[in-house]
This record gives sequence, C-alpha cells and structure tokens, in this order.
Amino acid sequence: MSEVTCHVCFRHCQMKEGQLGFCGARACKGGQSACVNYGRVTSIALDPVEKKPLARFMPGKTVLSVGSYGCNMNCPFCQNDSISRACADDVPWRYIPPDELAALAKARKPFGNIGAAFTYNEPMIGYEYVRDAAAAVKAQGMANVVVTNGAFSQEVLEEVLPYIDAFNIDLKCFTAEGYRKLGGDLDMVLAFIKTAAKSAHVELTTLIVPGLNDNEGEIRELAAWVASVDRSIPLHITRFFPRSRYSDRQPTPIRTLYRLADVARKVLDTVILGNI
Repeated sequence: MSEVTCHVCFRHCQMKEGQLGFCGARACKGGQSACVNYGRVTSIALDPVEKKPLARFMPGKTVLSVGSYGCNMNCPFCQNDSISRACADDVPWRYIPPDELAALAKARKPFGNIGAAFTYNEPMIGYEYVRDAAAAVKAQGMANVVVTNGAFSQEVLEEVLPYIDAFNIDLKCFTAEGYRKLGGDLDMVLAFIKTAAKSAHVELTTLIVPGLNDNEGEIRELAAWVASVDRSIPLHITRFFPRSRYSDRQPTPIRTLYRLADVARKVLDTVILGNI
C-alpha cells in the first residue's frame, strides 16, 4: 500500500493510501499528498474588506469571501471550528471551479467588489485551489486576499504568492511553547510572514487570550520582531470572546487591549484594536 509524507505544513502527516491528514482536507492518493477539498465551498459571502481584517488595503471596498473545510491547527478558541475541524462528510458544500469563482467575483464589481478572499477555514491547506482560483481572478483584473495562520512551508507559499495581493496572517503568540499548546509552529509562521511581506501587502492579527499571550513582555517582543521586518505592517490586537473549548472563559478585559496596544505602538506605525 502506498504511503506519503505530506510536506504542506509543519505536521508532516504520514498517510496511507486513502487516509486523511490531520487537516481533514488532504489525503494520500496514488502515493501523493492530494487536496481533497479542491473547490468545495462551504461558505461564500460579499464582505467588507475591513472584516478580513485589512485596514490599509482598499478600505471601503468589498471582497467575495470563500471558504472550504479543514485546518492544520486546532485552536481551542476557534470561532469557525464547525468548518475548520470538519471533513467532507461533516458539512454541506458545493463545488465552485476556479473560473466560476472568478466570474462570480467579476459579477459583483458593481457592488464595490475588488476580487476574492480565501478565508473562513484555513485556505492554505488547499493551496492548489487558492493558486488556481486566484490566477483566474487575477486574469479578470481583480485582486486576491488570503486570511491564514501562516503555518505552511515556503514551497507552498511560493505556489500562491504570484497571485496574492494581500494577506492577513494570524500571529497567535510569540513563544514556541504557546504555539505548541495550540498545535502550531512559530518559526514556520515567522518565515511565512517575512516572505509574504516581500511581495504582498501584509497585516497581522493577534487575538489576546488571557493566560496565553496577554503579558506586556511577549507583546513587546512580538512588536519588535514585526518592526524588524517592516514597522509599517499593521498589527490588529483583537479581543477574545468565549468560543469553542474556551467557552467557559471570560472575555479579554478592554483595559488589557489598550495597555498592550500602547506597548506595540512604541515600535509599530499602525496598531488597531479589534472586537471592542
């Protein structure tokens, strides 16, 4: 029986023929890691660009946002876990090929639509669809946005980078231990951010979760690292609300957000508070 090691992200899942990886969206097919959620859309909506969130990329416009199912992380506070931790049999979906998505985006230009945003679940686990659909959207003269956790290999990023105009990347915390608790990889995320920022507009989001990343020292280090890449990269500091396995916790105190934003603003040009 054929077997493959998937190199799309940090997990390097070993899959036997027909077996799904951790993400629920890749499987071993013919001895290769295949994208099995290709074009399978669970969610589609025309959103304000600011909702991605993007504060410094085409403000006031809308973007056709599309998502599938699956994710390579398992954050206990995920607000979209009904699709991010789902497989094909768990959720309704419909197939939208790349050219059809591009046509849908173009048809919404009269409503201020700038193009397509790949979001809701973790889009980069199905990078093949992101690449192909983004290329089709770009061929219509429109823009592409990716909202991602950034925990993916450089090879995968290079596949989509020529077609992506803007990223919002979750920088969930700034310690290796914190990322281990969330089932992620800090070094891979940092490398993703640095490469993406060389050729696309990048904004970062850090959800402030009490007990995980709400101390000044960590935010000071996080902001300093972002500034070392480019101090003009906007950082969204966002309030946590009870979700998923953290549904029994209290929201982040608003005063904590203001305090941490003040710390980050010492080295970054743009710090934006969210969910308050």
